[in-house]
Amino acid sequence: MKGKPVERQGRKAKVSAAFYERMIDRPQFDDCGRHFLFKVGDGLNKVLREEKKFLISIAEFRSTSARLEKVMMQDSHNGMHGYMIRSLYFDTPYDTDFFEKQAGVELRRKIRLRCYDPKQDFAMLEMKQKQGARQLKRSLRVTREDALRLIDGDYSALLSYREPFAAEIYGMMKARAYIPRTIVQYNRKAFIAKENKIRVTFDNRVVSTESCFDLFSEHLNMNPVLDPYNVVLEVKFNGFLLNYIQSMINCIDKSELSVSKYVLARQNAYQTHL
Repeated sequence: MKGKPVERQGRKAKVSAAFYERMIDRPQFDDCGRHFLFKVGDGLNKVLREEKKFLISIAEFRSTSARLEKVMMQDSHNGMHGYMIRSLYFDTPYDTDFFEKQAGVELRRKIRLRCYDPKQDFAMLEMKQKQGARQLKRSLRVTREDALRLIDGDYSALLSYREPFAAEIYGMMKARAYIPRTIVQYNRKAFIAKENKIRVTFDNRVVSTESCFDLFSEHLNMNPVLDPYNVVLEVKFNGFLLNYIQSMINCIDKSELSVSKYVLARQNAYQTHL
């Protein structure tokens, strides 16, 4: 009898490993949609990785960033102060995804539209699925017009794309009646290590709104989500973290942060009724 729990655990581990092997059957790319050269609807980006998050101060951001500049490549879009990311998150009328994250459900998802400039003519439709420490992110580039149709609740815009992911997310959004819930925007500075597809990102000036869901608006009325002197550090890697990067991260005297920017934004809205 004592051996049965171990046996069940072994079967669960084998199923989990096989699950991820099936999901990651295409090459991985950078996680910034602007890097892709495929035409709209011509390809699907998959990234399977682990993420570690920390909440650090501006001073820690500056010192850690300065150290990383010496050993990692900067994202080509960084410029002097990084680049903007704006995401529109969908959820069910009952906020199922939000409350599953709050409850620590092992298998959960987030669906969002993402852009990097309100003037751009496309958006990235993304779904992140998490199981334990690992997560799969799939991204599909859609036109600006189709993104606006999704925001208006017209999911049929996805039926014109040939990728199976488009049909999958159409069925999910239709069946669960997904609707826009919040827009989250922040500034990101990113570093890249080609080995093991490692990305280290620093996100600050995190703001959100639930009063308007126009992803491409240049006049959104945003509200602060985090203290402006706080920065979210994310370390993203596939399999294992290189020692020299791990050593730099260990210099930060902080515990890992389990809350996502989406959850922080929704919590802020619940508390302030904005």
